[in-house]
Amino acid sequence: MRSHHNNDIIKAIFRDRPRSNLLKKHEQKAISGLVRRIPGWINSDILTGIGLSGNIIVAIAFILASIYSTPLLLLGLVGFFISWFGDSLDGRLAYYRNIPRKHYGFTLDITIDWISIIIVGFGYIIYAEGSWELLGYGFVVMYGWEMILALTRYRLTDQYVIDSGKMGPTEVRLIICTLLITEVLLPGSLYYLAAVVVAVLFLVNIIDTVKLLKLADEFDRQEKAH
Repeated sequence: MRSHHNNDIIKAIFRDRPRSNLLKKHEQKAISGLVRRIPGWINSDILTGIGLSGNIIVAIAFILASIYSTPLLLLGLVGFFISWFGDSLDGRLAYYRNIPRKHYGFTLDITIDWISIIIVGFGYIIYAEGSWELLGYGFVVMYGWEMILALTRYRLTDQYVIDSGKMGPTEVRLIICTLLITEVLLPGSLYYLAAVVVAVLFLVNIIDTVKLLKLADEFDRQEKAH
């Protein structure tokens, strides 16, 4: 009975957002458990602010590491957890309490996501040396491109999908956390690994763009047929 109840809760709080990411099952269970424990005085806007603060902490970690010592990058792990907590629970809390604001939440979510990636990218640029700073710019561009694709997909399908295949925001956060740990153990490795991440994001965005163009072309053909 409890298992069926938990499944019903998961379906209810994720009914507006299909997920395909690798950690989908575990993440949804964690979120469904957490939203039931959020105090009544905390609302979705507060959680959004908490998520933003986590990304600010990540940027601060980069800045402190550049001024003092590399191990301070580990503060970024805390920042990414706070970011995940606020960003993952804000909209889901609204659906759990049955008070969703679809258009307001969508607008706020997109805006905060864009501000957050700029903040994190700025922190990386402060930390990086020489031409490696360009990777921070590249990461912001790739993420911005991904956001545009998500908005385009929403326009075409009326579904706001935040995952690209098996990769979602949570997986990206975990990858970056791994890069930070590796940088602490092997100083200088972050630059090369970040270059790989940007290159992968570029390829993924190219593939998604081609898929969306084909989908858009199919819709155009169907409209002409009618």
